[in-house]
Amino acid sequence: MNEKVVTVKNLQVTLDVAGQPLYATRGIDFDLYQGETLAIVGESGSGKSIAMHALMGLLPAKSQVSADYLQIFDRDILSLSKKELQQVRGRRIGLISQDALSALNPTMRVGKQILEAAIAHQHINKSDAKKKVYEQLSAVGIAEPKIAYRKYPHEFSGGQLQRIVIAMALISRPDILIADEPTTALDVTTQANILKLLRQQQKELNLSVIFITHNLAVAANLADRVAVMYAGKIIEIGKTREIFYNPQHPYTWGLLEAVPENKVGNDQLFTLPGNPPDLRFPPKGDAFAARNPYALAIDFNQEPTFFKVSSTHFAKTWLLDNRSPAYEPPVEIKERWQQFEQMTEGRKFYD
Repeated sequence: MNEKVVTVKNLQVTLDVAGQPLYATRGIDFDLYQGETLAIVGESGSGKSIAMHALMGLLPAKSQVSADYLQIFDRDILSLSKKELQQVRGRRIGLISQDALSALNPTMRVGKQILEAAIAHQHINKSDAKKKVYEQLSAVGIAEPKIAYRKYPHEFSGGQLQRIVIAMALISRPDILIADEPTTALDVTTQANILKLLRQQQKELNLSVIFITHNLAVAANLADRVAVMYAGKIIEIGKTREIFYNPQHPYTWGLLEAVPENKVGNDQLFTLPGNPPDLRFPPKGDAFAARNPYALAIDFNQEPTFFKVSSTHFAKTWLLDNRSPAYEPPVEIKERWQQFEQMTEGRKFYD
């Protein structure tokens, strides 16, 4: 097995919202391995971006963060000084944000912005750093890098800006890359090109990637494993094939049914009923119970633990308890299960 580069156990983040605590993440556990891409999927407000900001030490000052483990290469993030955190962010972790334009200084040439990152984290002279910037701009598909170096952010298209932000994130040769919804604001063609670029860079640099998205179809094209988040918790995690073809949590079912690419002709697009809970007042029991047509009585009173589906696949749903009554999943999910059994030569993927 590859080296473990990130360990997160029982991560809890509480934000201050107008003096009211908001429990943004409520006990998250996950690991990331060298060379792996882990997609974290969920609706807006599920806590996926907050968790990554906690990992990078980028939360607002009034935030409260606790964890049994919050480690990058065995370094405890919560015990690091501000200077040490800056070093980790520069050399160990790179960040690609959702809004490329806001990630760049509009009054500074893009080349100079990337140059400053190279000098700060690689400790090389300006001449060598400039060469590296040209090389990195070329590597991410920016034509005529010497000309692009002197341009300002407003002179680029959205897709080009995202490539520049990727170049900035990779200029210091980090071990880990966090991509926070990097394709959300892009058209479909540009989105596909950016995903192709990320796959290429991940492979060439042997990066460990955490890819944050609300789109399961995007996750399917990029990730080795997928973690599904809801209301501040990871509720299902497994290999990409397991999550897509053997999903066990009703929330994951809903996300899959809502993927537009799965619809045929005039089929109506599925939408999950209701809204996520207000995390200033977390509900008792399973946070998804009020929206879950498969909810059991126990869901409203007791939160499920992770049930083991396979050695790599776990889900927090009482439906997996051996005391659960029989149920009939949605037709699309049954079809996925059948495909999964065919993939595994008729064997159920259970230990």
